[in-house]
Amino acid sequence: MSSTSRAGLRLMHVHAHPDDESSKGAATTAKYVAEGVDVHVATCTGGERGSVLNPQMDRPEVWENITDIRRSEMEAARDILGIKQDWLGFIDSGWPDGDPKPPLPEGCFALQPVEEAALPLVKLIRSFRPHVVTTYDENGGYPHPDHIMCHKISVFAFEKAADAHFAPELGAPWQASKLYYQHGFNRPRTLAINDALIAAGLESPYAERLEKWKPDPKHDDRVTTQVECGDYFEVRDRALLAHATQIDPDGHWFAIPLDLQRKVWPTEDFELVVSHVETTTPEDDLFAGIPLPVEEGPVERMQA
Repeated sequence: MSSTSRAGLRLMHVHAHPDDESSKGAATTAKYVAEGVDVHVATCTGGERGSVLNPQMDRPEVWENITDIRRSEMEAARDILGIKQDWLGFIDSGWPDGDPKPPLPEGCFALQPVEEAALPLVKLIRSFRPHVVTTYDENGGYPHPDHIMCHKISVFAFEKAADAHFAPELGAPWQASKLYYQHGFNRPRTLAINDALIAAGLESPYAERLEKWKPDPKHDDRVTTQVECGDYFEVRDRALLAHATQIDPDGHWFAIPLDLQRKVWPTEDFELVVSHVETTTPEDDLFAGIPLPVEEGPVERMQA
């Protein structure tokens, strides 16, 4: 575990649903928290329309109280990760299933005007003042409508939070130094772990997916920044398990031995999209090029 002190640096992750903060970049989060970085997660929706993916939790009383349960799961995960967290207050859009897909439910997050939906995030960026912001790429990481909308408001808010003429009532402008997209499920990583499992005589949960997942150099080569965080994979897994409605402890998330993961792919991967500081890619640190801040006054935060 790192003993480096990086107190004063601030990192914000913007996620669509509770559990995304634990399934995407959580080991990186835990690493930076251990180094003294203040990490804040903005969660766009409450996950109200999410499925119950853990068979052990697929019970009527769980479905009836899914909103409260998912909030409790988020509280447990944020304590494990050592982060601050705010709800942006939007309603989960759900996963439209069918061919053709049905219309999204009225009032859901994905149907909000981007400029209006970004306002709570602009306010949070201005109050927390992150040096680095991470979110999803234009495809949402996968094409869930809430993930795509999360991308849209994150990019918009990253820019507009720094514009003194935009919504001045939301606080003093703040220019975050860097914006990243999270690329945890990239094909090169998945293929490397798949091949290592097979070489070790183990079954791979990725074999069927990789048969359909063809190489796409334009996407596969987008990773610019790999943060070594294998020492924190166990923290990541504990945070994942806190989301008991979403994570089957006997499922594919935990089918890969941690030692193999650390040996084959000990990093979490990101794409640098905007940088207002000098840096050179490839990087191994989201804060590359950002000096430790001088002592500042207290940072205001929204209430979770």
